Amino acid sequence: MGNTSKRAKGAGEELVGKVKKNVGKLVGNKRMEAGGRADELQGRAKKTAAKARGRLRGAIEEVAGRIQGALGELVGDTETKVRGGVRKAKGKVRQRANR
Repeated sequence: MGNTSKRAKGAGEELVGKVKKNVGKLVGNKRMEAGGRADELQGRAKKTAAKARGRLRGAIEEVAGRIQGALGELVGDTETKVRGGVRKAKGKVRQRANR
């Protein structure tokens, strides 16, 4: 399962938990309300963990791009330098997407 689908699954669980919590509150069922709150928090935790994984992958990709670009610069290989720059930019985008 990809990171995006893990984020979506966590968001879905969070939403279902909110609904369950509010239905429990509405009908006066404390057990349902507490279960819904637990589901909501579990979904939020899954979503947050997926975002953290995405930020970490982006940071690793950015560093790898910096290294690749520096290596290309060092040996005078323009293609490697450019590929490193692209990789670095992709890493930054991934990090921003997972804030």
